[in-house]
Amino acid sequence: MDELPDQKASLGQRPQSFEVPSALPSVLARALAFSAVIIASICGGLMGFALGQLQWSENERLWVLVVSVISSMFASIGVAIVAVLVLRAMAEWSDVASVRARRR
Repeated sequence: MDELPDQKASLGQRPQSFEVPSALPSVLARALAFSAVIIASICGGLMGFALGQLQWSENERLWVLVVSVISSMFASIGVAIVAVLVLRAMAEWSDVASVRARRR
């Protein structure tokens, strides 16, 4: 089988770098997403603590703690889901932008 001239030229050339292209978002974006989850967890815990103190009396501190921990977990899970979706959208958006740039 005959190879096309473009294929012959590309077979003899070495790649300019050996880095594997990555779809990971930038370190700054990942750090901001992580900090958003931590801040949401703290805020959720504080809101649960305030709700628990309003609901139960002084001698039922265990319920206040339980509500505080559960609300902290719910808030952090919710923000983590949103952060993952945002990071995926950023990766897809940059991929589409790079395809458009290559077409020019």
